[in-house]
Amino acid sequence: MASAAAAAAEWEEAERKVLVARKAAFGLPTACPTCLPVLLYLRMCNVPFDIHVDSSFPDADHIPYVEFGECVAFNNEKGGVIEYLKEEKIVDLNSKHPSVSYSDVLSTKAMVLTWLSDALQYELWLASDGSIPHDIYFSDLSWPIGKILYWKKTREVKQQLGITKLNAAEKEEEIYQKANAAYDALSTRLGDQIFLFENSPTDVDALFLGHALFVLNVLPDTSVLRSCLQKYDNLVNFTKHLKVQLLEADSDSSATGLGSTDPSSSSTPRKRASFGRSYKPKPRAKKERTEEEKKFRRKAKYFLATQLVAVLLFLSLMGGSDSSELDDEDGVDYED
Repeated sequence: MASAAAAAAEWEEAERKVLVARKAAFGLPTACPTCLPVLLYLRMCNVPFDIHVDSSFPDADHIPYVEFGECVAFNNEKGGVIEYLKEEKIVDLNSKHPSVSYSDVLSTKAMVLTWLSDALQYELWLASDGSIPHDIYFSDLSWPIGKILYWKKTREVKQQLGITKLNAAEKEEEIYQKANAAYDALSTRLGDQIFLFENSPTDVDALFLGHALFVLNVLPDTSVLRSCLQKYDNLVNFTKHLKVQLLEADSDSSATGLGSTDPSSSSTPRKRASFGRSYKPKPRAKKERTEEEKKFRRKAKYFLATQLVAVLLFLSLMGGSDSSELDDEDGVDYED
């Protein structure tokens, strides 16, 4: 990555910042629980930016990322986009709170990033029928590819949470107990304030707000986690108030900083040069396809069709007994 001074200078010189995130859904500008806090953080910092949508690689861990000038801040580097922006002294909401205890901020953030994040991951991937993850991540992919990626992600989440067939019920109870404890602590911390720490936002506000917006707007009425959050009126009011302020007020794109949303944006990070710089390819004008190009596209479609058949064969071979083993292996049931 470029030095802090160089990155900060690049940020100041950039005419427009671009947040690459997953698509909008459920009334939110991005329905991805990882992307939403980054978007909210930029809004809290009053940063004008465009949103470009990535939908081709739903399991990519570099998303979300922010482009500014010729630099890129990726989700899977330096602790994520928000931490990168803070460490490089580009935009740091926490610096506006010199009187607030750093340990208080750190411990509160830890609750959001561990207990609440684990509970959200559990509900999204293990306690649902798969329809919500499909709408967020896989709806633009072919059915077999989406099915395989969903299966892969559920396996990863079970391993991450340490859930097995023998401890599934115990782990579920523990996850919700910790989530309840986190909500209780956050409710006490918030009190009747506008933000969690005094009267201006920190990165913890962005992280929790992203979590709460997802829980209240995306998870179904039957969600245990949603019921837990709704018991705390001040947390719900905090979420509704800031949703209006940050996502609904001044719907004109130039006023909100949303800018244009380009669903056809490239789904892979632009190629970065040395020192973390990224050079963006210029858009090319459309042209009529030649016969050779048409022939090549027909061959490509045939290749994709053969790959699809291979995937279907793979699924059929691992179906039946394998699928029941996956459901029973760790004691969590999923609906197809």
